[in-house]
Amino acid sequence: MRSFKWAVVALAAVAVAGCSRRKANEGPLVLGYFPNITHAQAIVGMRDGTFERELKGRPLRTRTFNAGPAAMEALMAGELDVAYVGPGPAIVAHIRSGGRVKVIAGAASGGAGLVVRGISGLDGLAGEKIAVPQIGNTQDIALRFWLKGQGKSAAQVTPLDNPEIVNLFRQGLLKAAWVPEPWAATLISEGATLLVDERTLWPGGRFPTTVMVATDQALKNRREEVKAVLRAHLQLTARARKDPAAFTRAVNDGFESLTKKRLKDEVMTSAFGRLELVTDPMQDQLRVEAEHAAALGYVPKADASHLVDPSLLRELGAEQGVGGSGPGR
Repeated sequence: MRSFKWAVVALAAVAVAGCSRRKANEGPLVLGYFPNITHAQAIVGMRDGTFERELKGRPLRTRTFNAGPAAMEALMAGELDVAYVGPGPAIVAHIRSGGRVKVIAGAASGGAGLVVRGISGLDGLAGEKIAVPQIGNTQDIALRFWLKGQGKSAAQVTPLDNPEIVNLFRQGLLKAAWVPEPWAATLISEGATLLVDERTLWPGGRFPTTVMVATDQALKNRREEVKAVLRAHLQLTARARKDPAAFTRAVNDGFESLTKKRLKDEVMTSAFGRLELVTDPMQDQLRVEAEHAAALGYVPKADASHLVDPSLLRELGAEQGVGGSGPGR
């Protein structure tokens, strides 16, 4: 836990500094995301120009990250305006910044869990390193909270980049990892087993894996640009529901462009079988995520009451004649 707490201190220091490296309305809007298919809308939208079309000539720049804490540090340093990120880092950034990071929509539910090789149950984890993408990311929090519930809070949790996790499994140097898709499906396709599907730990099997966040400065000073990005996100999610097969291929095309590696069709099918693309921020589940983070000492309090800003979803819902709080699942 010590390494995580140092990461939180670093994030808090960045939060205190605020958006000091770049003026809130200076230069192109900057969007952050990860080369994970739990960020499917970002992967497809950046490759096929959906975001740029909605921005109507206003400039957009992107940055990719391995995991959430690094993205949230960049967000709080003023290097990002909007980001796709896991709920864990979003909650930490929101609370540590005094509310200057807001969730504006959901993006994905499901698609994460504990994958093992040569381990048949909980007892087999004794003495094993369990990898996560980064200390303090959503999978790290999920793993530690699950281990605590099993009475195994002293397990060795090791942060590794997702591709490195796959390589170490292949070499037989790592036997357990809590990872998002497509990394879980990749490992399963190569002989690993899904020991814990995180969906089984949540009522109804639904929980936020990825959300969209924005800084309060971007919401205030670049609102129309942020709304354009969110409008593109809603369009991409609708496309995924209308034609899942075509959208899955588009995700793989984008993943290949980012990583120079194409995923096997069976890996994509397996991954999307555990993953749902959404727009609903799942505020109730985010409250529970905040309670988990506080129980582990990641944040000083479990206050997520002002984490979600649904105003842009409402505005876009009104534009589309939906009404209420905007698009749902």
